[in-house]
Amino acid sequence: MTSRTETNGSQGEDNLHTSPDETDERTHPRAAVAILCLAGIVVALMQTIIVPLIPQLPTLLHADASNTTWAITITLLVGAVATPIGGRIGDMYGKRLAILGSLGFVALGSVACALATSLPVFILGRGLQGLGFGIVALGISVMRDIVPARYLGSAVGTMSASLGIGGALGLPFAAAIAQHVSWHALFWSCAAASALAAVGVVLTVPTNTVTSGGRFDFLGAVGLTGVLICLLLPLSKGAVWGWGDPLTLGCFAGFVVLLGVWALIELRRTNPLIDLRILGERPLLMTNLASIATGFAFYAMQLIPIQLLMAPTNSPDGFGYDMVHASLILAPSGLVMFAFSHISGRINALFGARISLALGGVIIGVGYIVFIVGIAGPWALTWIHMVVIACCIGAGLGIAYSAMPALIMQSVSVEQTGESNGVNALMRIIGTSTASAVVGMLLTWSTITITDPGGSPVEVPASDGYLWAAGIALAACVVASVVAMAIPARRGLTETPV
Repeated sequence: MTSRTETNGSQGEDNLHTSPDETDERTHPRAAVAILCLAGIVVALMQTIIVPLIPQLPTLLHADASNTTWAITITLLVGAVATPIGGRIGDMYGKRLAILGSLGFVALGSVACALATSLPVFILGRGLQGLGFGIVALGISVMRDIVPARYLGSAVGTMSASLGIGGALGLPFAAAIAQHVSWHALFWSCAAASALAAVGVVLTVPTNTVTSGGRFDFLGAVGLTGVLICLLLPLSKGAVWGWGDPLTLGCFAGFVVLLGVWALIELRRTNPLIDLRILGERPLLMTNLASIATGFAFYAMQLIPIQLLMAPTNSPDGFGYDMVHASLILAPSGLVMFAFSHISGRINALFGARISLALGGVIIGVGYIVFIVGIAGPWALTWIHMVVIACCIGAGLGIAYSAMPALIMQSVSVEQTGESNGVNALMRIIGTSTASAVVGMLLTWSTITITDPGGSPVEVPASDGYLWAAGIALAACVVASVVAMAIPARRGLTETPV
């Protein structure tokens, strides 16, 4: 049996080690890089615009609060499935075509949400939006095909940072639009941004990117869908169903069984959806494990500070800010992430991408240490401390998220770049989903009841919940750094300043 690894291996090595003189003859496609980053920001906006609406969805859509959580869950599930599958389709039939299809689904889903007057239509729209999750991984893969080697590290870093920029700046934008215009305007804005990005892709991104061809593995796609649903659904809904509920436990058991069956089938196929043999090799395995831990640390800090900043001032450590002001305090993290994504490219060139990934985990950990000391120490946290913490997280993520695709591209052929980057993005999704479940469980466990300034009872997390959540996230940072250092040393993706 001949695997894709064996068939394309020598060709991939040739593409990976193209001589600098040959590669650098190409001009830097700055316009294409900018448009691809815009598409990444659109994806991040799509994920954050829902946040200000969560408390209002039952009223806006005339539905039960327990059912409106599907507006978040469906996007996560569809996005997790679409990311590796979209990467594989991009490798086979063209990454530009896959990006345009993803942007089209985001635009269509945004229009559906903007027009929705009932929960089913809104959930359908959010599911269609989830089909755009793979754009960042696809954009990174396109850059490997079109960007000269000396500029590739910087371009990949910028693309990776687009998620942080959109996530950090999208929250205050979404809160302001929802508060002063209307919630429909949020989704019309997302639809317009998706259409604009699609036009930019058509005008700037070439069609002659590397493709592998072959037959799409539908059985593998169906199997992967079942595996991810059985894992991510209980992680998302376990707090509602109950962690000991038969449905939750049954999903986890189904995940274990389906994963084993799916892996066995994929290993026997000559043209599998995901080449598990390559993923089992030490560089990719360690990179993906570090990505799960980094994704956990990243999303934990997305969940913890916003609740603390918006908690009433008479609650433990509460700041009493509204959504807009709280989001503005955390917004600098996205700008810092963007700046440090470029620094990561230089660290990759000088010391290797594994050092960047380990350093990113250390810097994120410093942010958690500041937070833990601020909560447990004798002095009170201020908004300035929260800005410092957010900047530490942004700097660490900028370095770490830029190092991950560099490590992936050092280890796989050009024909498998989209697939491998898609799997790596999926690992981050698994990390963020696990963080959502763990942090949510801890903050709920520590909930106490206080009286807000208006005299109404309000449930808020106590200090113990914040400390436990931050402590576990700090442990995830340590795991990410240690695992990163276990990746075999290798230099690559060198660059010169633009």
